[in-house]
Amino acid sequence: MHLRLVAPALLAAFAPTSLPADPLEPVGALLEGLGLSEIVQIMREEGIAYGREMGVDLLPGGVSPAWDAAVRTIYDTDAMADMVRAGFAASFGTTDPAPLLAFFGSETGEKVVSLELSARAAMIEDPVEEAARDAFRGLDGAADPRLALIERFVDGNDLVESNVVGALNASYAFYLGLADGDAIEMTESEIVSEVWSQEPETRADSREWLYSYLLMAYGPLSDDELADYVALSSSPEGQAMTRALFAGFNGMYAQISYALGLAAAGQMKGQDL
Repeated sequence: MHLRLVAPALLAAFAPTSLPADPLEPVGALLEGLGLSEIVQIMREEGIAYGREMGVDLLPGGVSPAWDAAVRTIYDTDAMADMVRAGFAASFGTTDPAPLLAFFGSETGEKVVSLELSARAAMIEDPVEEAARDAFRGLDGAADPRLALIERFVDGNDLVESNVVGALNASYAFYLGLADGDAIEMTESEIVSEVWSQEPETRADSREWLYSYLLMAYGPLSDDELADYVALSSSPEGQAMTRALFAGFNGMYAQISYALGLAAAGQMKGQDL
């Protein structure tokens, strides 16, 4: 299962005039202002499509109405948002969100997040994703100024590594769900070995997807606008947000993957989902 969290922001803009007194409320305001509701809805659509692919590839008899219903239940946007909020708040701690809110309330910030959302939604469609990957493959290794800026963005936020870790953890959780559902017989060490064998392919795919997405999303930005965004992501507050977002979304994906494994085990054994 691929983790698709790429940016140190959650794709929307919000700039409150003042921060609430409760230290937990700024975190909620930041997440909602950054588009948590929108991104989990997109991730639900991605997940439903992924569930259909899984049903065709893994389950006897392919996709059934019961399997489709189970996948839709697992990708519950309210539950997904709650998991992200909990993980984000625990990681973000007492970091001051004001500089982040100020940027994403600016004209540049609003433009950035609008582009991120539209690109993320568009890449659900396979032809769009493949076209974006083709565009990146044509640039990979070239001396391109825009690609160099995006490389700074990716490297500065450790985006490839964080996506790989999240994807491998999600894969581990899925196998664990299958094992706990008695669909497979694997020890924990065997699951770890199997998941780790996927690391090279997962890393290559994550890197290509990241750059393809970012080149597509940020194409309309000027170099100055993109440089401002890169600078924000490199700030202490930006780095704290990146870590917190991965904490929230990695935890969410792991729980969803485990639930998918259990549900798939039930289907494979001929049980009701």
